[in-house]
Amino acid sequence: MQIDFVITELFVGGAERCLTELALGMADTGVKVRVFSIGSLPTDERDSLVSRLRDSGIEVSSGEANTSLQVISAYGQLRKWLAKSNADICQTFLHHANVLGTFAAKSAGVRTRVAGIRVAESKVLRCKLERLALKSSQSVICVSKAVEDFAARQLGCPPSKLTVIPNGVDTQKFANAEPFDWSQIGWPQDAAVTLFVGRLHQQKGIELLQSEIDRLAPNGSNRRLLLVGDGPLRAELQAWASRHGSQQVQLLGWRPDIASLMASSRLVVLPSHYEGMPNVILEAMAVGKPVVCSRVEGSQELLRHDWEHQTFPTGDSQQMTMLVSRFLDQAPVAKATGTINQTFIHNHYTVARMVERYQNHYQKLLSDQ
Repeated sequence: MQIDFVITELFVGGAERCLTELALGMADTGVKVRVFSIGSLPTDERDSLVSRLRDSGIEVSSGEANTSLQVISAYGQLRKWLAKSNADICQTFLHHANVLGTFAAKSAGVRTRVAGIRVAESKVLRCKLERLALKSSQSVICVSKAVEDFAARQLGCPPSKLTVIPNGVDTQKFANAEPFDWSQIGWPQDAAVTLFVGRLHQQKGIELLQSEIDRLAPNGSNRRLLLVGDGPLRAELQAWASRHGSQQVQLLGWRPDIASLMASSRLVVLPSHYEGMPNVILEAMAVGKPVVCSRVEGSQELLRHDWEHQTFPTGDSQQMTMLVSRFLDQAPVAKATGTINQTFIHNHYTVARMVERYQNHYQKLLSDQ
């Protein structure tokens, strides 16, 4: 079997990590794998995924498209790249890859085209473009049941095309993470830290954290709020954090040591307005931490074992804060919940299980031809 993976970009993110783990896992089973990024490849410390792929002998190419004007050129490069390989399957990840990759694969003669829906974003133009592209796919893989429902409802995918394969996480890596030393950022070691990790974008609902800052991390208490990530809201959030002071809230920007930060935090919070299956929640649970997550797509699968205590209605800042405060006030409850979360993830959401599901699905697609 030969598989060409196409993704929008390869900067470190949830979908990008899953594609990397999938490509590496498939290669380990003897499948020939290549990866194409529509956007430019990272050249700084965020190139860890590209390095892992290349260090394992997997070819990684790029269309170098960083603006809308460069998309046409990237499409041409992608089509030529696909035409050279004679791949059995082209698997695309994320919206731009689904659109460009599916059309390019069809034009290049790749017979089996599999799209990957990772997030339930219902913008009208986005949905129209993706709906058109998915008509040329033989299969559409969704990361959660909620995303499958979205694909059927908003993207017009027939049930026969849809398959749910959840994300997987490197459970051992996160379970064995070394705790972060809070003194490195001027906090006491006994600080009760609420950690947010994610793209600094309106999607993530960070305004809920801002509105509740004085309850999440009151001045003079041992509570702290830590924001980790990068994105279009960074400058605005940095100014806001500076006004409150570093002993209440800090913004660290992008970090490579997320697992360590999680290991030292009391809990991880994600107040998103929409998701697909939030990888940061998977990772926090694998570390052994409680989470407080809005009831977005994918949360039902990940937190069905403790729905009332770890999820809140999307946009409900008061309920979010009440759940967070329970873990901050009761360290034994936080520890017990984290242990239950960790066991649940180890039993259901490993990388090995994810790779096996994809491989079985690919083999079935090829055998049905």
